[in-house]
Amino acid sequence: MSTTQQPAPPGEEPAPPEESASHDPRTVRRAMLAGSIGTLIEYYDFSVYGYLAVAIAPQFFPGDDPAASMLAALAVFATGLVVRPIGGVFFGWIGDRWGRRKALVSSVLCMGVASSVTGLLPTYGQIGVFAAVLLFITRLVQGISSGGESVGAYTYIYESAPPGRRAFLGSVTPIGSNLGFMFAAATAGAISALTTKEQMGDWGWRLPFLMAVPLTLLCLWARLRIEDTPEFKEAAERADIPAAPIREVLATHRPALLQSVGLAMAQGGAIFLGLTYIGIYLTTNLGYDTTLVYWLTAGVVLVTVLLMVPAGRLAARFGCRRVLMGGLLGFLVSAYPAMMLMGQGSLALAGLAYLLLMLSSAFVQVPAASLWPHLFERRVRYTGMAIGYNIGTVLAGGTAPYIAAFLVEHTGNLLSPAFFVMLVCLIGIGSLLTVRKDV
Repeated sequence: MSTTQQPAPPGEEPAPPEESASHDPRTVRRAMLAGSIGTLIEYYDFSVYGYLAVAIAPQFFPGDDPAASMLAALAVFATGLVVRPIGGVFFGWIGDRWGRRKALVSSVLCMGVASSVTGLLPTYGQIGVFAAVLLFITRLVQGISSGGESVGAYTYIYESAPPGRRAFLGSVTPIGSNLGFMFAAATAGAISALTTKEQMGDWGWRLPFLMAVPLTLLCLWARLRIEDTPEFKEAAERADIPAAPIREVLATHRPALLQSVGLAMAQGGAIFLGLTYIGIYLTTNLGYDTTLVYWLTAGVVLVTVLLMVPAGRLAARFGCRRVLMGGLLGFLVSAYPAMMLMGQGSLALAGLAYLLLMLSSAFVQVPAASLWPHLFERRVRYTGMAIGYNIGTVLAGGTAPYIAAFLVEHTGNLLSPAFFVMLVCLIGIGSLLTVRKDV
């Protein structure tokens, strides 16, 4: 049963409940740690599959056509994200009804278990087509759990941070996610350097997935130490908890849902393509050394991470909308020339082009991390973000590597993925222009 909020005096805006919540510095620090570590393991688990797709494809989808085998492996990668809205709705319901902490602990546990099991799966040569089925199932479990992970971290950090520092402190979530990408690339690079091609195909690809075991334990340790956010605890004391958060968000937050879908398409499409497909593109299509490309990717992501604190400061000073607009425009104008430079036969030049493409990443991810939860009221914030963010990610994020490989295969144009990036950025810019409130 919801409590009715007293209307504000004429000419005054009602003070949102979150502004009255207390924000203890120790609680804020724990929230930052728990949120960033959780997104680290989420994006490590998801991206390591993309980095190892070249080794995984023949193990689960053998055939005479390497391109078809790769497309099958990337299709399984994409299906893990197709079910994200289901997981988002489920964990959003837990988060809005029963607390942010319960949702965050359960989502990361599911993610870690699914990733660890992937490293133990039998291959096609051992059990035939059932190997691909088992791989598909583990990716579905990962997809369901990831549907509540990022949005849970965004929500938790947003509600735990003091209102005046949300735009800056929101940067820790994308820092965690990008460290996950970087750690996955570095792990794949190290194992690739220490094994032969045959060893990598036989057992080397398993080791990065098994790294999820210690990462999951670390994240559980951090998340079991946190409490629910001040906003949620105050709402629970007032019995101001939605009985049906999905129905409520669909009835009262339709514009915010559409805005979050468009922004998620832009962020997911550009960044997933940059951080998962480009490695495949450089090795499979352009013939660069696999190990060197893994380390190149890790270096590019490290630069992105280093830019996130300045991006957070800019968002705090000039507003999240302006910084996000600059980041989307950066992706829009750099996608085509960057991919063109990658094909000039020099790995050093390809690395500079890769860095050029991904420089905008920090200026998209950091402001979006605070703007997304700001679009929704506290009552349905977790569920609203989960639906909008995950639908957008399904439409253009997890499918980005597959779409890019499909475009190259069927058009013969190695630069065609750049047009995909430009399209999703235009969608994001259009969505951002409709957002009227800033953090």
